Amino acid sequence: MKTSKARSILLSVCELIVGILLLIDPIGFTGTIIVFLGIALSILGIVNIVQYFRDPPAQAILKQSLAHGCLELAAGIFFVVKSTYIASLSLLTVLYGVGILILGITKVQWTVDQIRLKTDKWFLTAISAAVTILCAVIILCNPAVMWTLIAVFLILEAVMDIVAAILTRNKAE
Repeated sequence: MKTSKARSILLSVCELIVGILLLIDPIGFTGTIIVFLGIALSILGIVNIVQYFRDPPAQAILKQSLAHGCLELAAGIFFVVKSTYIASLSLLTVLYGVGILILGITKVQWTVDQIRLKTDKWFLTAISAAVTILCAVIILCNPAVMWTLIAVFLILEAVMDIVAAILTRNKAE
């Protein structure tokens, strides 16, 4: 049990570090993650290209490893070379904001359904819908806020996890 508690604290500390790095430099940190993804894609592409030439022709044709490998290698090189460009794209943030907005509108539907069914505590769903829509509007109006929100929530979650792990006593102890 002590190793799982230590592992939990270690993972929470890592999450805390990620949150702090995102808060300090969201584009730079995300760009670094994209570079690592690009390196992994490039390696996978090279492996698939080599595998294509190592496989018997009939098998290689079916796997299409050469095409897959070339696409992975090209995407990997693009990710490495244009990492900050990709990280700074507002399109991803806008898509995320639209997704949250759709979720908020769905929660409005749930709230109205609960009111029509005369259920108690429908207002909790209404509050959740309002907060969700507010977050979506904030993200859509200022996409840079999303990174700050994610960083703050990661830091808060990590701190709560660390405190919970430290204060939680195991029955075996």
